[in-house]
Amino acid sequence: MDNFIVVTGGPGSGKTSLVDALAASGLRCMAEAGRAIIRDQSAIGGTALPWADRAAFAEQMLGWDMRSHHIAGETAAPVIFDRGIPDIIGYLRLCGLPVPTHMIRAARHFRYCRRVFIAPFWPAIFTQDAERRQDADEARATHDAMAEIYRELGYELIPLPLAPIADRVAFMREAIGA
Repeated sequence: MDNFIVVTGGPGSGKTSLVDALAASGLRCMAEAGRAIIRDQSAIGGTALPWADRAAFAEQMLGWDMRSHHIAGETAAPVIFDRGIPDIIGYLRLCGLPVPTHMIRAARHFRYCRRVFIAPFWPAIFTQDAERRQDADEARATHDAMAEIYRELGYELIPLPLAPIADRVAFMREAIGA
C-alpha cells in the first residue's frame, strides 16, 4: 500500500511523539500496538507482557497490527503507522525467540509503502518509563533489528533527522507529499 507509511526504530527515539504531531497536523495515524497492549494487560492482570510472556505479547501485537491495517482501509490519503508488522519479527529476533511462519506470512501479506521512516537512537531524548523498560543498549539493538527486518522484506529505510518534532513533521510531510 503506497499510502501506508511506517515510522519505526528503537524505543525512546521520538516515534510516537512524531506520529502524535502528524495526527495533530491532520494526517490519519494508527497507534503503536506495544504500549496499548502493555496498558491493557497490566489493567487486567494479563501476562502477554514483554517481561512476562514475550511470545504472547508478540501475538497480541500481530492481531493489533493486522486490525490496524484493515481499519486503515483502502484510501488514497496517507495513513501513518507507529510501527508495523515487521517490527514484531524484529522484536522476536531481538529476544532470541523463534519467529512463527504465520508472522512471516503476515509481514509479506500486509504490506506498507516501500519507503519506511526509521528513527535513529537519540541519546538526548531517550528515557525509560513504566512501559519502556529497555536500557540504551537495547534501544540501539532494537533500532538495528528493525532496520534489518525491513531491509530483508524489501523496504527502503529513510532515517529521520535528529531534530525537533516540528522539523521531523515537516521532513515527513515533504517526503510523503502531504
